[in-house]
Amino acid sequence: MQQQRWESVDLLRGLAMVWMTVFHFCFDLANAGLIAQNFYADPFWTLQRTLILSTFLLCAGAGQAIALQQGQTWKRFWRRWMQIAGCALLVSVGSALMFPKSYIYFGVLHGMAVMLLVARLTAGWGRWLWPLGLAAIAMPLIAAHAISTWAELGFLNEKTFNWLGLISAKPIAEDFVPIFPWLGVIWWGMAATQWLIARYPTGGFIAVPQALKPVASLGRWSLVYYMLHQPVLLAGLWVWMKL
Repeated sequence: MQQQRWESVDLLRGLAMVWMTVFHFCFDLANAGLIAQNFYADPFWTLQRTLILSTFLLCAGAGQAIALQQGQTWKRFWRRWMQIAGCALLVSVGSALMFPKSYIYFGVLHGMAVMLLVARLTAGWGRWLWPLGLAAIAMPLIAAHAISTWAELGFLNEKTFNWLGLISAKPIAEDFVPIFPWLGVIWWGMAATQWLIARYPTGGFIAVPQALKPVASLGRWSLVYYMLHQPVLLAGLWVWMKL
C-alpha cells in the first residue's frame, strides 16, 4: 500500500537540492577558471557545504524514522540501499575520471549507505539517540587530540581507516563524508522525527504551499536529481564556453 508522504520533509530536502545546485554551479565555474574562488578553504563556501550536507543528513534520519513508523520492511530498505550504494560506486568511477588525484572514495552517498544501515539498526534506542548523536559529533575533535598526543594512532589518517572520521588531517578528495561526525546528524534527524511522530502523528502531513510543490517534488526524487545535476551543469557549461 502506498504510504502518505511527509511533504514537509520533501520540501526541506528539495530546498537543499536547489542550494546544492547553486553551490555546485559556482564550483564548476571556479574549476573552469571563470571565477576566482577557493571552495576548499574559504569559510564562505565551506560553511555552505556543511549546512547543505547537514540538511540532507537530517532529512535522511527523518526519512528513516518515517519509514519505520509506516512499517517499511527490510526488503524495501535493502532495495533503496542498493540504489544508494550503486550510485556511490558510479560517483567514485566518474570522479576518478575527472579528478584522478582527488577522486571521491567516501563521499555523501558512500557515507549514507553505511550510516542509514546503522540508523535502521539503532532506531529503537529512543532518547539515547540524542546524547549518542552529540558524542558522534564530538568524536573527530577527541580523535584529533588523541592522535596529536599518541603518534601510534596516526594510522587512523590512512585511507584504510579515515572513512571513520577519527582523523587529524582531512584527506585530499573532492567530497569526503566520514561516519563521524555525520552519523550524529542522522541520529538527531531520526530522534527529532520520532519525537514529532509521538506527539503530533499527523503533523508531517501538512501540505506545503502550492507555489512550493515543485520543490517538494524535487526532494522526493533527490537521488535521481543528485546523480544527474552535475553532468547536466557541466554539459551546459561546456556548450556555453564553446559558443
